[in-house]
Amino acid sequence: MNILHLTFSPRHSKSLSTRLSEDIVHQLQSHHDNCNIIRRDLGSLPLARIDDAYAQALSNPASLDSASMNAGAMAESETLIRELEAADIVVIGTPMHNFTVPVALKAWIDLVVRIHRSFAATPQGKVGKLRDRPVYIAIASGGYFGTERARQPDFLTPYLKAILGTIGLHDLRFSSEQGTALAGEKQDISNVVTASA
Repeated sequence: MNILHLTFSPRHSKSLSTRLSEDIVHQLQSHHDNCNIIRRDLGSLPLARIDDAYAQALSNPASLDSASMNAGAMAESETLIRELEAADIVVIGTPMHNFTVPVALKAWIDLVVRIHRSFAATPQGKVGKLRDRPVYIAIASGGYFGTERARQPDFLTPYLKAILGTIGLHDLRFSSEQGTALAGEKQDISNVVTASA
């Protein structure tokens, strides 16, 4: 059982989303034998920027040669997509920044959502090329969203459903710790591994 654990908070181990996602990983380990966990703290390890060479390669796939495939953003994109392909389960820990994804998560998305590689453009629309698998997404938010207590919009969860669905990942299971900037109560995550949203 390969578990890919991705975290995107600039607060690293102090982050509530990181700790919530760690709890999910521990629960998964208790349900599955022989777990191999690959961890990436992408809040502290900056990803390659989308540059002109990467954009040119996407718009003209025939121009790709071995040198361009093995350099810069294209090489990092390939590494990240292969990590996704090898994972049986993906666990993502992310804060909500300004109602949506933080910059580190957006950078990862821009590298793994790649035409001709992780999705195909068809007359019927974009079709994911990756095998579906469970994706657990742990979110920490300063305010409340998606509940009767919400006083802010939520562009994060619908965006992740749409963009991860584009590459074939539809089995998304959300959990959250909300109201962290307020006097909110900590969420009980004892059943988060079996809960699906």
